[in-house]
Amino acid sequence: MNWWHNTYSRFVTWLANHMRTLQFTLKHKSYFLLILLLFIPFILPHDSNYHHIPKPTDSDFYTYSLKDIKSRGIITAITNYNSTNYFIFKGEPMGFQYEMLQSFASYLGVKLDIKVVNDLGDAFGKLETAKCDILAINLTVTKERSTEVSFTEPFSQTRQILVQRKPDNWTEMSEPEIESSLIRNQVNLAGKTVYVEKKSVYARRLRTLSDEIGGTINVVELPSYDTEQLINLVASGEIDYTVSDENTAEVNRIFNPNIDILTPVSFSQNLAWAVKKDNTGLLTIINKWLREYKNTESFHYAYNKYFKYNKYTFQAQKEFHSKHEGKISIFDNVIRRESDKLKWDWRLLASLIYQESHFIPRARGDDGAYGLMQLMPGTAKKMGLSKSSTPEDNIRAGVNYLKKLVDGYSDVKDISEKTKYVLAAYNAGPGHIEDARKLAKEYGKNPSSWADVAEYLKNISKPEFYNDPVVKFGYYNANHALEFVKEVLERYKHYQETVKD
Repeated sequence: MNWWHNTYSRFVTWLANHMRTLQFTLKHKSYFLLILLLFIPFILPHDSNYHHIPKPTDSDFYTYSLKDIKSRGIITAITNYNSTNYFIFKGEPMGFQYEMLQSFASYLGVKLDIKVVNDLGDAFGKLETAKCDILAINLTVTKERSTEVSFTEPFSQTRQILVQRKPDNWTEMSEPEIESSLIRNQVNLAGKTVYVEKKSVYARRLRTLSDEIGGTINVVELPSYDTEQLINLVASGEIDYTVSDENTAEVNRIFNPNIDILTPVSFSQNLAWAVKKDNTGLLTIINKWLREYKNTESFHYAYNKYFKYNKYTFQAQKEFHSKHEGKISIFDNVIRRESDKLKWDWRLLASLIYQESHFIPRARGDDGAYGLMQLMPGTAKKMGLSKSSTPEDNIRAGVNYLKKLVDGYSDVKDISEKTKYVLAAYNAGPGHIEDARKLAKEYGKNPSSWADVAEYLKNISKPEFYNDPVVKFGYYNANHALEFVKEVLERYKHYQETVKD
């Protein structure tokens, strides 16, 4: 590349110095322009610095055997639900692994499908049986695990530490008194019982440590508890010891100040994602992306946000953080009750409300819509609502309006399809949706298929369609309504994965 740039520069300099001497005619100048055009493909930037992270080409997908992911347009990842990797905060999906996965899916140009599995054994089993493409968990890289899966390049390092509880009256004790009550020498773990997550590296490390200290450490592997749950059990006094990655323990100490995490039980170890053992194509392209991504501000910002300065852990005890009793908002009880009228999962209604107002009761739209449900003034009046009504009344009125829309699509028998019609009509108004259905029928498509109707909803912005006699409500730009449906349903999927019904 540098050779072409240097050659081109010398060529241009030479021409500039000799133009007058050569007395180029117009014809010769035309030849000159042709020569310049021939040089253009070689002088345009092609190196990796031209784009922030270069996108994979079609040849990459063929080379790396990723045609199946590309063709289905979705990459499926398993992650675990905790206060750093993946959770819901104020109705919005967040987390370190979530942000990394979103970036990787965007790099591939596909959608992301996240599955939550907090049992490591189950997660490895699903990877082995091709129920997912990636295990996007903070997996410690070990030789034993490397015989079962293929690890990506590491994205971080940590060490294993002992999590133990300070004395009950630790706030009234001096530092030396607290220290004397805690295990600082690993030899003193002999005879102690340590509970760890099943299939984690912690059990193997503790058994090795048991051999090294010449004493028995009683290791209990629990299949139904993840590391954060075990840390909480230590904090509450139900168990005395567990082991955790240091970065995870540091975050959990913020809201469990009575735990101690200063005793290491291992050296630093690499953390990585994993793919199926024979999936070398996916592994190669993940590593290609990861090498670039680790050097971006986005990566360092995300890591610091969740592991260094995680303000969300302070909010974890509040109702609108999904780590605390599976809450989405302070309005959950009302949403649960009102959703029964629609025969909807309450989390779907919660996703719609978040989309409309972010759970802000006094939200005001530029178009005059107001409140949690963002009803337009005319619709709100018909539903018996005013701007002075309570947030609960606003939800109730919005649900009553939704009920009318649900009843209006009784001919659509498929429930998931009907939901899309209702969401679109709530955003765009039922008139435009009805126009799109009529167009779909006129052009031989299925008016009960959302994919077909969405196509003609987009077409209503074109004169040949909005001037069609069957169209009663005229021109409409469908981009916002289609995005509304997509985002509400995608967020609903996140709520399903992280918030119990």
